[in-house]
Amino acid sequence: MNDVIPYVSRLFIYPIKSLDRVSIENITVLKSGALKQDRKFAIFDKSGHFVNGKRNDQIHAIRSEFDLETNIVSLRVQETDRVNIFHVEKEREALECWLGEFFNFPVEVKQNLDTGFPDDTVSLGPTIISTATLEAIASWYPGLDVEEVRLRFRSNIEISGVPAFWEDRLFTEAEGTVNFQIGDVQFMGINPCQRCVVITRDSKTGVAYPNFQKTFVAQRRTSLPAWAERSRFNHFYRLAINTRLPVTEEGKTICVGDELRIYSSHQ
Repeated sequence: MNDVIPYVSRLFIYPIKSLDRVSIENITVLKSGALKQDRKFAIFDKSGHFVNGKRNDQIHAIRSEFDLETNIVSLRVQETDRVNIFHVEKEREALECWLGEFFNFPVEVKQNLDTGFPDDTVSLGPTIISTATLEAIASWYPGLDVEEVRLRFRSNIEISGVPAFWEDRLFTEAEGTVNFQIGDVQFMGINPCQRCVVITRDSKTGVAYPNFQKTFVAQRRTSLPAWAERSRFNHFYRLAINTRLPVTEEGKTICVGDELRIYSSHQ
């Protein structure tokens, strides 16, 4: 494995949690370790719960384009042509009205510039997966291509130049971390990410793929590399790596093309 040189091949952020991604060439790290503008907005119901793919499968039918410089979002419903354009801050009420009519219940759009709205509120850093892993998973499911698998797993950083499941090197035993760098940004690899119902559904329609989770668990178990820390798999419905970044990394930039280098593991 010494001749393997992992590098960042794709970067994605999700300005509005659960809506479509934005592909970028570089991104700045916040003090919290989160990526700037990633999931900085989220949709909530009046009970304070996220309106997301876990709770509301119809959200898959919303297509969104987000302008990171202007905070203008364009929304339309899948299979329709009408585009609705909103400034997320200046036209928040109109945006909430459109979303409320789509979901058929009132919603509120909130903003968090410090941490965003991550699923993992302890490990706020970006999630990492490899291109080869996405390709391997696509091979498990007739009718799914790599891009559809990529859309389902919604990772921030995609690594190329490595074999499938190489990213499983980026975690160790519980309470331990794997320290690595991407470019000059320091990371701590924490654990393999527990997945939810979202990955079982078509990213644009929300239609479930038959027996997706059963197939995934069986294939993940048999394809787990021999060197992977098996103790972190209380179940095999896990993929991609959760990370944390030290506060010292605030203001640094991660770029497409940056190399990833592992330099230590702490128990």
